[in-house]
Amino acid sequence: MFTDVTADDVVAAARRLTGVADHTPLIKSDALSALAGGDVYLKLECAQRTGSFKIRGAYNTLATLADAEKQNGVVTASAGNHGLGCAWAARELGIACVVFVPTTSPLVKQRGIRELGATVESSAADYDEAHAAAIEQARVSGATFVSPTDGDALFAGQGTVAKEILDDQPGIKSLVVCVGGGGLVGGIARYAKSVNPSIRVVGAQSDQTDAMARSVKAGKLVPVPVPPTLADGLAGQIDATGLAVGMSILDDIVLVTEEELGQAIAWVYREHGLVVEGAGAVGLAAMRAGKLRGLATPIAIVLSGSNIDDEVHSQLLARWP
Repeated sequence: MFTDVTADDVVAAARRLTGVADHTPLIKSDALSALAGGDVYLKLECAQRTGSFKIRGAYNTLATLADAEKQNGVVTASAGNHGLGCAWAARELGIACVVFVPTTSPLVKQRGIRELGATVESSAADYDEAHAAAIEQARVSGATFVSPTDGDALFAGQGTVAKEILDDQPGIKSLVVCVGGGGLVGGIARYAKSVNPSIRVVGAQSDQTDAMARSVKAGKLVPVPVPPTLADGLAGQIDATGLAVGMSILDDIVLVTEEELGQAIAWVYREHGLVVEGAGAVGLAAMRAGKLRGLATPIAIVLSGSNIDDEVHSQLLARWP
């Protein structure tokens, strides 16, 4: 069942996150505005503490655990960014934390999780295997499993991204949000549409991470392969809550190719000096590839994270100078 998180829950999360998550910049992109024929803004969650928006939902979730749950520790599964958010929150709150990641998770993410004091388990072949292992570990150990995509506290925390956007630019008419399991877009859409029901929320994925797009089209969960992709943070399957998010609040969803994604990562670095990982650049890639034509402006595109391995980033810059 889809969350019943409210705008008031998001406001409460924003208060809880004061001094924890940064109020990240919302900058106008002249180049994208010219392309869209109206103002286009970039929400820089790539400049967020731990390098992504994930700290918002992770901290809000851990901070609202019961004392007994905090004492028993937490376990989570992550492609990397949620693990970083949980590890940072756990360190600040004095909670033991174990993070299961796939062996393919970028080394910059795995290293960051360890440096924050959490235990990393990285033997799983892919995210879905890591997710299953984390749930089993929580069952056996008595720790609390912290979902990267579900839970009212998580949705409320992620929804603070939308609150900041609309506080800074109340006239925004369209939001473009990267979509993996639905946690970010669920929180953003719940808040945004409660403030202004006419706001359109468009999801973006790569064609190698399209579990949400396929499932929404079919009206049921559709398993997808998990090939290597620049958008590693969006890879894997969705669950019933994710499908409910997609079916109930997404106005549209668009897909980009790996080439379009790589070009967007290189472009935003050269144009705006921003390091953006693949999962965080899918909305930007969709705009540049002409897949958001007709979307009402002003538009805000969420750049959700910056945690890309230096070598991969350098290769993309060399390929698209």
